[in-house]
Amino acid sequence: MSRGQATTAELRSERWFGGEGLRAYSHGTRMRQLGADPADYRGKPIIAIVNTWSGMNPCHMHLRERAEQVKRGVWQAGGFPVEFGVATLSETFQKPTPMLYRNLLAMDTEELLRSYPADGAVLMGGCDKTTPALLMGAASAGIPAIYLPAGPMLRGSYRGGTLGSGTDLWKYWDDKRAGLIGDCELADLASGIARSPGHCMTMGTASTMTSAAEALGMTLPGAASIPAVDSAHYRNATATGRRIVEMAWEGLTPDKILTGAAFQDAVATVLALGGSTNAVIHLVAMAGRCGVPLSLDDFDEISRRVPVLANIRPGGQYLMEDFYYAGGLRALLAQLAEVPGALHPDRITVTGRPLAEQIAGAEVYNEDVIRTAPTALAPEAGLAVLRGNLAPDGAVIKHIAADPALHQHAGPAVVFDGYRQMQQQINDPALGVTPDSVLVLRNAGPLGGPGMPEYGMLPIPDYLLAKGVRDMVRISDARMSGTSYGACVLHVAPEAYVGGPLALVRTGDQITLDVPERVLRLDVSDAELGRRRAAWQPPPPRYERGYGALYSEHVTQADKGCDFGFLARAGRNPEPDPR
Repeated sequence: MSRGQATTAELRSERWFGGEGLRAYSHGTRMRQLGADPADYRGKPIIAIVNTWSGMNPCHMHLRERAEQVKRGVWQAGGFPVEFGVATLSETFQKPTPMLYRNLLAMDTEELLRSYPADGAVLMGGCDKTTPALLMGAASAGIPAIYLPAGPMLRGSYRGGTLGSGTDLWKYWDDKRAGLIGDCELADLASGIARSPGHCMTMGTASTMTSAAEALGMTLPGAASIPAVDSAHYRNATATGRRIVEMAWEGLTPDKILTGAAFQDAVATVLALGGSTNAVIHLVAMAGRCGVPLSLDDFDEISRRVPVLANIRPGGQYLMEDFYYAGGLRALLAQLAEVPGALHPDRITVTGRPLAEQIAGAEVYNEDVIRTAPTALAPEAGLAVLRGNLAPDGAVIKHIAADPALHQHAGPAVVFDGYRQMQQQINDPALGVTPDSVLVLRNAGPLGGPGMPEYGMLPIPDYLLAKGVRDMVRISDARMSGTSYGACVLHVAPEAYVGGPLALVRTGDQITLDVPERVLRLDVSDAELGRRRAAWQPPPPRYERGYGALYSEHVTQADKGCDFGFLARAGRNPEPDPR
């Protein structure tokens, strides 16, 4: 039998089940133990459904059901589906941060796909780090793969108004700290801010990265925008199952899709969406797995020529449900394609066809939600890469979500050596924090955090909130949630924990931020910094054994994507010989 390019004998799974040897016989007996006769799976692509469902991951609580719909599509197309549970990364519950475990899920995915008789894979995820982790693992494994996004939750509701997950959590919590609301209001908020399965419905990291996956070409057209509970999500799951069987016959592997042009388009898409700063780290890591050079400078260069077209919180007004009804990502990509040089329309996607065909005819149904270039929220993207003696390897700021008055600012530093110290001291009037102060948090990076937690949206002191202050310049080697906002300088590299310049800052030092000039500067003489460096002592390791020790020994800095060096480097592993 021949379908597309492959024959039955060329299916990868045939290495396990073909032939007359003892191993093939043994594998067949165990398939019978699983309830499968040879007619069920022989000569058919075996499809691994890689499911990140968990009873402690509300963003993925519906993925068990979606897996059944994927299986239906696989059966319809003549494949044999097998579901695998892998590590789940819950942004809400996993501590110190799921970022610590992104590479673990990537390793889990890669080795699972390599070591089992899989001819193709459906990757099921959505919450923040699951998207890059699954795609990194699949790219390294090298078998045909397609991504199925979990989809955003329904919009939140509070006393006749609309809530955005994360974004409004921070806003109303500050209102509570300022004494503007109380426990009754918080109780209503708790019941209304997350009302259904699915990931955050703001343009946080989850929506940003699932949109990036679609822009890369790793999902079916329109998949990233569909709300998790919409019936279209069910149908998309079944269609995804059908398509991966065809991809297995065609031999359409990630390396044919995840090209340099694809990553440039993903960066442009993230920027046009006003997406999360976390996408910088994740896309750099994903590109590294694919042998594609991608740097902070690429983000900054593209940001200067791509407008912000999505009016979605936290940088805009609407939510992902509105975005879907307005036409979704296909419609936004169609508008972005009108910007000269923004996209590469001739590259192929998991459909096997060019991107241009996927977005042809896509309409915008609400021009306030999805803008055209002439009506863009901003003529340039709202993310900037900063450099200077405080961040020689770079730092990022999402200035579209910051008070414009702070885009150029100089003020005295107030330094915290760790998150716990900051929590204990931030409201102490003795610190003398004013609206002009620059709050500095260090030892919160990839090694110092550990895992680079989302601490970067440092809280403003209660007594300033009570006076109406809602934004200040904040600098850290941490990340922040994509649902967060404010004049927060993030990902300072190298981090303080390894002796980066952030480790040398002292309270009272003057710091200059200049977003238009892309400058982050510590206004201290080189001679004084040299004296401070000579006195600096490296801290002890966070971990002495286990995965934490492995992570600490191999993780790269933020500007390199926080991948493990031994996973990011070039080279391929041998295929297992199941006979």
